[in-house]
Amino acid sequence: SQDENQESDTSMDDIYSGNEKLQVDFEGRNPIDSDFDGIKQMLNQLFLNAKLNTNELTDLLIAQNYVGSVIWQSEIDEEDDESDMDDSGLIFGFTSVLNISQRLEMECIKQIRQYLLEKSQNAEGSGTLKKILEDVDHPVGFLINERFINIPPMISIPLLDSLQKEIKRAVEKKMPFNFDYFLMILKYYKTDSKKKSKKYDEINFSNPEEEVIAKDAIVSFDYSVAEADTGLTGNWLEDDVALTPYRKVIVFEAKKLPEIVGRIKEFVE
Repeated sequence: SQDENQESDTSMDDIYSGNEKLQVDFEGRNPIDSDFDGIKQMLNQLFLNAKLNTNELTDLLIAQNYVGSVIWQSEIDEEDDESDMDDSGLIFGFTSVLNISQRLEMECIKQIRQYLLEKSQNAEGSGTLKKILEDVDHPVGFLINERFINIPPMISIPLLDSLQKEIKRAVEKKMPFNFDYFLMILKYYKTDSKKKSKKYDEINFSNPEEEVIAKDAIVSFDYSVAEADTGLTGNWLEDDVALTPYRKVIVFEAKKLPEIVGRIKEFVE
């Protein structure tokens, strides 16, 4: 029924306790126009409360659909569900990369760069980030690795493998994907205990494999999005533990990506 469908959709956004399992097969494919709403929703969540033209950004990412993948449900049992899927363009994740060292006149790229510099102002690596972003001769790729919270991390391996191949093909065709650096915005939640006697300050990455990626960062800084994230603020894993949503911006050398993907494979096995 429609109510059941709505219930299962909203449960995707609930906090993952580690016990739920999805008996669903997922596949990757290149993004298409009907994925617009799903991709935009994920970008809005990533850039919570940011002044960003996500319509333009989504259009840009779909236009360069020779690089990047969306996760979609490959097998649907009921015919009704199948027609719903076709109509809604429901996707469960999105992986891509965008050159943020070119087309600087585009509003969304200008806004991403400005947003990153603003968020890094009080951070240790702010000078390094500014230098990297301003050096247009050493391009920066904004690497997007987004998916619903309870989809297991092993799905990131084929997606990142595919992305590497697509980047290589694009470079061979003289397209602007020959990056020196990758920049990512990682989502994580910090657990805060109300019990002062118990030191409880744990970080939980929305995408567990991103903890592996963060280890190679040459620039790294964090900021809370608690006020903006109304959907997640006030969620409690236990009676005495609250979750505060954060973002971690990292920059790592592009040449390290194959090695990082190798370590992710070890991590999820």
